[in-house]
Amino acid sequence: MVELTGRSLTLEQLEAVARRREPVRLAPEARGRVARGRQVVDSLDPSRAYYGINTGVGRLADRVIPPEEVRQLQVNIVRSHAVGVGPELAADQVRAAMLLRANSLASGYSGVRPEVLEHLLALVNHDIVPVVPSRGSVGASGDLAPLAHIALALIGEGEVWFQGERRPAAEALQQAGLRPLTLEAKEGLALINGTQVSTAVLALALLDAQRLLHWAHAIAALTFVALRGIPRAFDPIVFDLRPHPGARRAAEALRAWLQGARYTPRHPVQDAYSLRCIPQIHGAVADALDYVERVVAVEINAVTDNPLVLPEGEVLSCGNFHGQPVAFAADHLATVLVALAGLSERRTFRLMDPDLSGLPAFLTPAGGVNSGFMMLQVTQAALVSESKALAHPASVDSLPTSANQEDYVSMSMAAALKARQVLDHTREVLGIELLSALQALDLLGAEGLPPRIRALHQALRQHLAPVHEDRVFQPDLATVRRILREHSVQDFVA
Repeated sequence: MVELTGRSLTLEQLEAVARRREPVRLAPEARGRVARGRQVVDSLDPSRAYYGINTGVGRLADRVIPPEEVRQLQVNIVRSHAVGVGPELAADQVRAAMLLRANSLASGYSGVRPEVLEHLLALVNHDIVPVVPSRGSVGASGDLAPLAHIALALIGEGEVWFQGERRPAAEALQQAGLRPLTLEAKEGLALINGTQVSTAVLALALLDAQRLLHWAHAIAALTFVALRGIPRAFDPIVFDLRPHPGARRAAEALRAWLQGARYTPRHPVQDAYSLRCIPQIHGAVADALDYVERVVAVEINAVTDNPLVLPEGEVLSCGNFHGQPVAFAADHLATVLVALAGLSERRTFRLMDPDLSGLPAFLTPAGGVNSGFMMLQVTQAALVSESKALAHPASVDSLPTSANQEDYVSMSMAAALKARQVLDHTREVLGIELLSALQALDLLGAEGLPPRIRALHQALRQHLAPVHEDRVFQPDLATVRRILREHSVQDFVA
């Protein structure tokens, strides 16, 4: 059971709820803070204007709403903002976003009733997943459109996924024994004002990227041995003289994989960059992931509402909803993943070329009638090229919205979605390198292999058969994709 305090959510807990459907509840102390924040809203002077509470939103903030229309204002805010388009977000991304929005509200600075959080967490715990189109957010005033689609489900409107079927939200709520939420002052705005969707997409991509990097070390080591690289390049003294933390960790991982190697290096002096510089490049990726993790760790426990409802009774307009930190981090993630994929493609290319590898062309002994792994490297090239285009930073762009009231936006949602796509491409590229490296080691034989490399090769060969003649590679690609997505390296080699 994950308990929300608004201040202590971890990435591990986020993944447990989003992907393993761990139940979640509101901590008692958080409930008390939320209730006290609501008392501030209920005690506000109705003759004064408070943004989003009794006024319109955005450029319409100067329109004061009469008391008898305040509830309708909140419903209309949700309805009018639910204008997303494009492919749906994945269920784990939506669950993560709902959890993050509840965690932000649990800090008690949004002025909502505890019932709002309880309704939101009820959707999570009953696995009612709102249908959320992925496009429509510019990342300031937060992720308005996708969050509005989540809020629609709370009030019994829109569509959801429930028990494996797409159905009207009202129907799913009724079947789960839940009632639609009646919104009070401020609550519609509070549900949609924040960075939680782009943060959810980025956080899950980060977790997957961290695991993929460990696989990248192992896959690079397999290829390094297949190409008979020079392990001395990874000596600790090299990284004492340029002590980037990530490079040190990457070199340590590679040394562990290569320990006990007894082969003669192919080149007597030095290897190509794609082999010799693996720790420096993988290490820079690791350092970048550390930066992204620091940003995400702050953001998943941040209050990103506007206006803020302060305990002293003040309603404060601010800009915490702006997604610029998320956008920069997501763009950085995409950039470094392109480097990880690009390096993998270069190593695979070397395996294909007999002049560079000393192996049969395209890793097939019967070349001519068989094309071997030729086209797999072409697929890598296509994915890496597309990823380079996707890595153009979304965060450098801005288009003014809301009649120039929101005149500089972050594009954090676009950045997060692009990072996710680049991650998926990078996994495919590394999977192809893994298939190629296993084949190369089959052709070389086991003599001189480091023990851990031999063990990993044997373990993976239980799932991925050697290629003796041309065959349809789709089943192999599907298997290696599943392995890299669902398993850690430690699942195969301790």
